Amino acid sequence: MARFFTRKDQTELTSSAEITSNQIDKAQQQRPSATRQRWAIILAGGDGTRLRSITRTISGDDRPKQFSPLLGGETLLARTRMRIAKSLDPLKTIFVVTAAHEPFFAGELGAVPPRQMIVQSLNKGTLPAILWGLLRIARFDKDALVALFPSDHYYADEEEFMAGVASALVCAEKDTSRVILLGAPAKHAETEYGWIEPDSSLPADFDGRLMGVKRFWEKPSYELAKRLLNQGCFWNTFVMVGTVRAFLELIRRACPGLYRTFEPILSFQRLDQVYEFVRSLYDQIPSGDFSREVLSVSTATLAVASLGDSGWSDLGDPRRLITTLHARGIANPWVDGGTCNHCGSVLGAG
Repeated sequence: MARFFTRKDQTELTSSAEITSNQIDKAQQQRPSATRQRWAIILAGGDGTRLRSITRTISGDDRPKQFSPLLGGETLLARTRMRIAKSLDPLKTIFVVTAAHEPFFAGELGAVPPRQMIVQSLNKGTLPAILWGLLRIARFDKDALVALFPSDHYYADEEEFMAGVASALVCAEKDTSRVILLGAPAKHAETEYGWIEPDSSLPADFDGRLMGVKRFWEKPSYELAKRLLNQGCFWNTFVMVGTVRAFLELIRRACPGLYRTFEPILSFQRLDQVYEFVRSLYDQIPSGDFSREVLSVSTATLAVASLGDSGWSDLGDPRRLITTLHARGIANPWVDGGTCNHCGSVLGAG
């Protein structure tokens, strides 16, 4: 953690630095203007155990998939940063990582200002990670518009994806009390994804861009997945947009005890104070799942917007990874004779 937090960087509200990537600088020039300041949170604290056999082959260690050069020498985290920089300011992007992974992210994120880094002492799941990220942004800008992204997903058509994000951001500026989820139109009866079942409960003043959320289904049976597919349901990409107030209100209502536990973060002036306080919290709190504990009980204040044909995948198992990389024509050293050495999948199948 010391790499990202030094004595001269203690004053959280005045730290700043430039990200030096030429690609990000170029993308930054293309961003549209907005009424509210737009912030991003990139979640990069997961352990990625399902792909560990492949990431070991590539990197020779147990790094999570977001830090592994799976995309022809480029990491999933790097690809995520470049993708979202087209719409969101890199200097208003918060990275949530885990201290145990520092050997894997130190080089890639070494130029990120300390105020944009949240280094968790332990991986306690998506709920604490998201709450801490939102409170960090709330310290800078209580009226912020926030977009939240996993760091380890793939989009075949990144322009289509970012167009969907941009449309959702416009809607979130119009309805500041609602959190909007980005759903990928389902292509088949996938049993390993989370699903969003939409409804038509929203007012018709978003030009058909938004639908209400009726229910979430997590890794359904094949028969249920077929029914959801036929109903036009969405795969849950876990990409979300909304005001920081709307996100925090979701958590406050769903998990009031956890919210009160973290709320003192807002009163600290220095990063060292925040880290000392939160380190003690992480030793005490249980792991928390944002989808199960917050989203699933908050459908009345959620909406879903379609990402269109963006070619989304979470690359969560070897089969999906192998198929995706084969479709892109990227060489796969763990493949022999057209079959994955780790999962047995035939390239292009499924």
